Amino acid sequence: MHPSKSALFALASVAAFAAPALPVYAQASDPAAQQIESFDHTLLDAMKGGRSLGFQGRYRKLEPAVTGTFNLPVMIRFAVGPGWTTMAPADQSALLTAFTRYSVSTWAKNFDSYHGQKLVVGTVDTRGPDKLVHTKLVSSDGSDVDLTYRMRDSGGEWKVIDVYFNGAISQLSQQRSDYAATLQSGGPKALVKKINELSDKAAKG
Repeated sequence: MHPSKSALFALASVAAFAAPALPVYAQASDPAAQQIESFDHTLLDAMKGGRSLGFQGRYRKLEPAVTGTFNLPVMIRFAVGPGWTTMAPADQSALLTAFTRYSVSTWAKNFDSYHGQKLVVGTVDTRGPDKLVHTKLVSSDGSDVDLTYRMRDSGGEWKVIDVYFNGAISQLSQQRSDYAATLQSGGPKALVKKINELSDKAAKG
């Protein structure tokens, strides 16, 4: 498959958005780049399994890789915004569970086959406490997409906290905008319902 722009945004985790045939890392010794490399290899295995694994098989394979690579608790807090701190713990837990399921479901749905894509990792820049891992998705049709992963040391392990599309568009900022109206009209329970519905839709293909 050739992921569309909408598919790139759909990762909650969002967020690497292609499987590499032979990943190339300009800074392979950097721990942040190594984290992306590990995720890429798992994603490639899931894609090669494709339809023989089915959605549920790809989900099970990708779930530990997604939760290990992306700092989903940080991401959902940012996506919800300031209202997160005033939510009941039960609502926070329900939102994290829904967001995690949606993040994994997006990968399992959108990356269900392999057509020779390659992901090249370039420079790794430091920005305060974070690292920006610059990558390029190279597809067989000749189209390239720039993706930058914002990563932060999370208890001794570098994890993704945001993804920038073509150097400018923040995945989390997009999600925050999408979630705002639902939170305003129906609160956290309505947002949990909305995110779960998106996961159900992904599972059905």
